[in-house]
Amino acid sequence: MKLPSRAAALMAAVLFASPTGVSEASAAQRADAEALPSLNMEAAVKAAQIDPRRPDSTLTPGAKASVLLVEQALRDLRLLDAKWVDGYFGTTTVTAYANYQKSLGLSGLDANGLPGKTSLTKLGTGRFKVTDVIDPGARVSTGGFVVNARTRSMLAEAKRLLGRDLKLDQGSYNPGGDPTSAGTHDGGGVVDISVKGMSSATRTAAVRTLRQVGFAAWLRNPQQDDWPWHIHAVAISDTSLSGQAQHQIGDYYLGLNGLAGRGPDDGPKVSIRTWEEYRRR
Repeated sequence: MKLPSRAAALMAAVLFASPTGVSEASAAQRADAEALPSLNMEAAVKAAQIDPRRPDSTLTPGAKASVLLVEQALRDLRLLDAKWVDGYFGTTTVTAYANYQKSLGLSGLDANGLPGKTSLTKLGTGRFKVTDVIDPGARVSTGGFVVNARTRSMLAEAKRLLGRDLKLDQGSYNPGGDPTSAGTHDGGGVVDISVKGMSSATRTAAVRTLRQVGFAAWLRNPQQDDWPWHIHAVAISDTSLSGQAQHQIGDYYLGLNGLAGRGPDDGPKVSIRTWEEYRRR
């Protein structure tokens, strides 16, 4: 059927105008997104582990701008008082972030107070764009134990560097599985490694290698608690860490041994780095 001339003209106008309008809208949306400040997730997560364990209010180097963006957003949501918007990701900010995660319907390890990929991206909508994303990945099996994909990759690289296998005694996501672990294995990123058959030098080399690829790692002995000799390793900046494991990471950065007594670090000295920092080296 032939359309009346006026209707045909209107349809032609729509056909020609729509693609341009859509293109212009998309360009405007991209421009708006590019204009948002960037939040470095690696820096924010690092501060959220270290700051709560500090004896003072020293800021984590390189993290202030990103932490401020988180705190300002939490303040706008009335989850954090304005006086705490200071670039210091202390216990008050961790608690506020955990409450934000819960407000999204998250629970358990997804509401542990560490900025996770999902919650941080949601918080940033219209406020900031998230860069340097950390993603622990799916739960997988290695050596008969459950870990996440990030932890498995870290262990594989440590084995490669060390030139020998590392046998696990305990994996991650094991709530209540070992009362002597004080809840550190309740979340992700934490493993215990057997040192059976290792010489003293090999034990030290294993701890050093684990630290090099991004673990906070210590050699544990029976004099410290009711456990056999083993290596305890916690993946720095794993966003599924239990609260207890988060504390161990903070203490590691502060030169401590990760135990309840908060004694001095007794492991080999290496430059502290995360898995992501190791891969960029």
